Amino acid sequence: MAGASDDPEKYGHKCFAALLNRGYNVVPLNPRAKDVLGAAAYPNLASLPEPVESLSVVTPPRVTEKLLDEALAVGVKNVWMQPGAEPEDTASLERARAAGVNLIYGGPCLLVELAVRRRETRGRGDMGTRGH
Repeated sequence: MAGASDDPEKYGHKCFAALLNRGYNVVPLNPRAKDVLGAAAYPNLASLPEPVESLSVVTPPRVTEKLLDEALAVGVKNVWMQPGAEPEDTASLERARAAGVNLIYGGPCLLVELAVRRRETRGRGDMGTRGH
């Protein structure tokens, strides 16, 4: 997760914590943090010990533009840009799309999606339907 933060007040911290708490294998990317919630942080995608297929992004738009190019260089297949992280210059989006990267942006944030999934999972005990 790019933009994972060691500051509990930041959105990048809350998203990272939510993914960890739900059992996802998530690695923090933050060039200024040593670790986030006990997980070693890495400054960029190229420094990760193993390749990743998916990237969640909680960074300012200018940083996201650079991250998209970095993601292309290391073979990331899926990029989910959280609201507010979308690049202003669409050229980086076009490059990623042309390379076949699955881009997700302009929709709900990760915390909302995780909350919806949690409700749906709990709701399966009531005959598997929503709203009953």
